[in-house]
Amino acid sequence: MKTNIKKIPLAFGSEKLELGVPDKNISSIILPSEPENREDGAFLIKKALENPINSRRLSELVNPESKIAVIVSDVTRPTPTAKILPPLFDELYLGGARDENIIIVFALGLHRQQTEEESKKLVGEEIYGKIRCIQHDTGRCRRIGVTSRGTPIEVFEEVLDADVVVGTGGIEFHYYAGYSGGAKSVLPGVSSEESVLTNHKMMIEEKAVSGRVDSPVRQDMEEAAKIFGLDFILNVVLDSKKGIVAAVAGDFIEAHRKGVEAVDSMYKVPVEPADAVIVSCGGYPKDINLYQANKSLDNATQAVKEGGSIILVAECAEGIGNQVYECWNRECRTPDDAIERFKHCFEFGGHKSAIVAKASKRFKLYLVSKLPEEQTRSAFFTPVADIHEALSAVLSENPDAKIHLMPHGGQTLPVRKEE
Repeated sequence: MKTNIKKIPLAFGSEKLELGVPDKNISSIILPSEPENREDGAFLIKKALENPINSRRLSELVNPESKIAVIVSDVTRPTPTAKILPPLFDELYLGGARDENIIIVFALGLHRQQTEEESKKLVGEEIYGKIRCIQHDTGRCRRIGVTSRGTPIEVFEEVLDADVVVGTGGIEFHYYAGYSGGAKSVLPGVSSEESVLTNHKMMIEEKAVSGRVDSPVRQDMEEAAKIFGLDFILNVVLDSKKGIVAAVAGDFIEAHRKGVEAVDSMYKVPVEPADAVIVSCGGYPKDINLYQANKSLDNATQAVKEGGSIILVAECAEGIGNQVYECWNRECRTPDDAIERFKHCFEFGGHKSAIVAKASKRFKLYLVSKLPEEQTRSAFFTPVADIHEALSAVLSENPDAKIHLMPHGGQTLPVRKEE
């Protein structure tokens, strides 16, 4: 009897790998449902600013005397800030705001400082030339309170001294804050190191996963932003080609939730858990290193039965991608070592080791990459030479295995169908 084989292209770095899977083994191909035709991004932003959610218009919140701080994403985020700012400034000018009273603050969180070139490119030449642009400085934060979960609220003084604070950014899935955007402009964006680390310690709690607004990490961020008094947000949702498909403005929680709905409708896919999942991050830069590639692994865990297999397809041309993560992988001999160590010692980077360790206790993890075998094993994966070998390993154990395929692992979030 002839077996029908379906050919599936999977991105690997800048290449495409083709995998042949027998039809009978394919449970589903998990794909995002992005809008075919989209309206112009500038139009969507303008419309959002004219119809803010649960808030007065920004032009009604400012006056010619207002000192205004506009918080923008740093260079590590795909937010199209240069497209967001012109309509935002038009709205500010409508309320009489003056250039000399406005500052733009790059929300670095704990990330590195940016070069002047990077900053100029992010906001656009024209705005960079006329508005004072500064970078967050964790050493210049003042404490204004503590959240109910014990996180100190310590905010950059330049932001604290403004009369009106506007947060901008993109909304997408975030592997422990549930979603990016909204309150994230303040915490971690412009908060002290102690604030950020205390907040991020909640990332190993049960609900601190992708696609949940009740993640304790996000709830804590929102409480901090509320006490601080974040006045207004302008957030956008991007598709896989980085085009703007939705924009929301207004109250930092209500408007954020409206944006979350847009993300969910495109990228949440209901699935029945299968015996195995083959997941590609979607190629470069999402699979530039193992640190980044883990986000796709995280999403894939939702689509597989307990004890099943996950095959992660990630080139990892730049290796592990984080020194702390690499160090933990070397020093933790077993998954239990990493999980225990993380409970007693919160170290950013080590969290990746602990998260993969937890997954490796629930599923068989295979990795198709360019990493040396030894590095793959110490990161709690089984190394395989190519995707065909990985598929053979799964099918030799169970020839009737049902397999989900996730070609855009970083962007799609499988959601288990309610039993």
